[in-house]
Amino acid sequence: MGEFKVHRVRFFDYMPAAIRAMAFNAHTERLALGRMDGSVEIFNFADHYFQEKVIPGKDSRSIEALCWVGGRLFSAGLNGEVTEYDLESLRPKYSLEAYGGPIWTITSNSQGAHLAIGCEDGTVKLFEVLEESIQFERNLDRQKGRILSISWHPSGAQIAAGMMDMIRVFDVPTGRAVQRLLVDRGFGGSKSRETVVWSVVFLSDFTIISGDSAGKVQVWDGHTGTLVKTHLVTKWDVLALSVSKDESSVVAGTSEGTVIQFQFIAPTLQQQDKEWVRTRTFKNHTHDVRALAEIETAIVSGGMDTQLVVRPLLEKFDERSHASALRKIHFPHRNLVFCAKKAGLLLFQFPGQLELWRLGESDGHGKPGDSLPLKRKPEKLLHLKRKGEDHICCSALSSCGGWLAYSTMSSVRLYRLQTDNNDISITKVPKLPKVLRSAHQLCFSSDSSKLFAASSQSSVLVIALSQSECKYVHTLKPKSGSRQPIHLMTNSVDGKWLSTANSDCEIHVYNVQKLKLHCIVPVYGSCPSAMGIHPTTNNLTMVHADQQIFEYSIVEKQYTDWSRKLQKQGLHNLWLDRDTPVTHVTFNPKNPEQILLHDMHMFCIIDQSLPLPDQKTQFYNQMTLRSLSEQGRPSHLHAFKICKTFQDLLSVSLLDDQSLVMVERPLLAITSQLPAPVRQKKFAT
Repeated sequence: MGEFKVHRVRFFDYMPAAIRAMAFNAHTERLALGRMDGSVEIFNFADHYFQEKVIPGKDSRSIEALCWVGGRLFSAGLNGEVTEYDLESLRPKYSLEAYGGPIWTITSNSQGAHLAIGCEDGTVKLFEVLEESIQFERNLDRQKGRILSISWHPSGAQIAAGMMDMIRVFDVPTGRAVQRLLVDRGFGGSKSRETVVWSVVFLSDFTIISGDSAGKVQVWDGHTGTLVKTHLVTKWDVLALSVSKDESSVVAGTSEGTVIQFQFIAPTLQQQDKEWVRTRTFKNHTHDVRALAEIETAIVSGGMDTQLVVRPLLEKFDERSHASALRKIHFPHRNLVFCAKKAGLLLFQFPGQLELWRLGESDGHGKPGDSLPLKRKPEKLLHLKRKGEDHICCSALSSCGGWLAYSTMSSVRLYRLQTDNNDISITKVPKLPKVLRSAHQLCFSSDSSKLFAASSQSSVLVIALSQSECKYVHTLKPKSGSRQPIHLMTNSVDGKWLSTANSDCEIHVYNVQKLKLHCIVPVYGSCPSAMGIHPTTNNLTMVHADQQIFEYSIVEKQYTDWSRKLQKQGLHNLWLDRDTPVTHVTFNPKNPEQILLHDMHMFCIIDQSLPLPDQKTQFYNQMTLRSLSEQGRPSHLHAFKICKTFQDLLSVSLLDDQSLVMVERPLLAITSQLPAPVRQKKFAT
């Protein structure tokens, strides 16, 4: 596999924000996820659950609920505003004040013509959805007490609204409240506390299902306003409900971290009449389940423990396969760590600040696997806070460690760094070109003479850097006319080539010296998750969300022989069955045959000089190779050398001194920073 000195970095205190809301678009198979810090993430469930877009948060933005209308995404929050997002420029398109105080919920009717929001002042407000915006239409009858949850009847004629101690049913054409459903308070000492109806679902047969703070899931007859059945599922709160498309199943999320499924079935074989029966309980979370979506083949959940869980429903699959496996998404599918390979510096990106660290040093020598004593400990050189309310969306550090840049939705900032032994000085570059307003991705050329900024409509701004000034040079534009944002950008060591990838799965290669488009890589159906340009051959290596690997010769404008051979033979099933995408590709200049890449759970070196593994080959063969003699090893060698010693990986880089930098963020460290979960009685305590 090759021997490297490894810097094992665990001082990046990455802490994802809790999940607050989600909405699934069945037509496009996109899941929108809202977090407590106001950021929105878009996952493509048709492409191996890849996180294809991130809209950064803002200090003043609050997200309580999300809602799709066609391909448009809306959110509402406690700041009292309804926001529509521009999914091409990855920013809010506009925000509209609702004038009803904090907004607790937002939902659309099945026709997609109207939005309904529930406000603190007791009003349900209707907005008409226009082509470019939304427009306030009217209020329904005002109630005493806040509106916490809303559900439209599929016909659009009625709305059920969850409040304190009751559910109101409104007739939409007249705006009148036609039913009042009183919700029982809890048992024992909780009888004195108001019951909060956190979630409500209105089915096409006029059944209303509610979840409340007394731990009950209740089934109501919407025609008569009577209670049909009560399921007491927890001593704590039922926070979220979601119904399947065919209305045969409802799932409930609780404060205990459980997800409980109810199905509309006959309770016994002898009975013909169907009713809502509690059927299954899933325990994949440690804390509150705040957001739920039941999609065609799975239950998707998220909450305070920050992870997104996709729990497949096994009855929807004919046989157990990779598609029916449980998935947990912990880390973003993009880089938050940047390495200055020449200077031995690391840049960590947080929503509110950047941290610059110098790696530690060791002069010790030892056997493989030994921990070496530190001569100099890692040192935090810089803590740079962002300006304004907008969160940082991307950043970059030059390989020499002399330049640092970051972008928010409203501005780009560039800094000059100078480090002497223990001192560091930082100088803000005062006047940036006016075209450089914001960027989706930033990247410095290897000689630090240029800054590349991914702008709108898949274009790239080229900025020339010098000690005295920075100057706009050119805008590189794709011929495809794509309006999707760039999510990956990499350049070659010789400074000649720049490659970009966007959400339309397009990969463009530009000639930086001639400042024009060189070629477009043949479009593959899965989104690229990582790519890199080889330092000697200038071949572009691409890894996609479905784990496929391609190598493309930029000079010859065609796939390489090795890539064709790999695609012809096919990748090993154990490689394809991995459930986290490769997020970084780099190369070993001392051994041009080696490609280094990693995902969350493993680090891999692909040696192109060795034979490719077929399906009968033992894929994870490191332990076997260690037990064999020197003579017996060659027959068991294959190109994929995988190391699982390092877990929960955020980044892997190879420094110029041939040492590896492994940035780990143990999930246990994230869990330890979460607030305490609700108390649960355990056996014998």
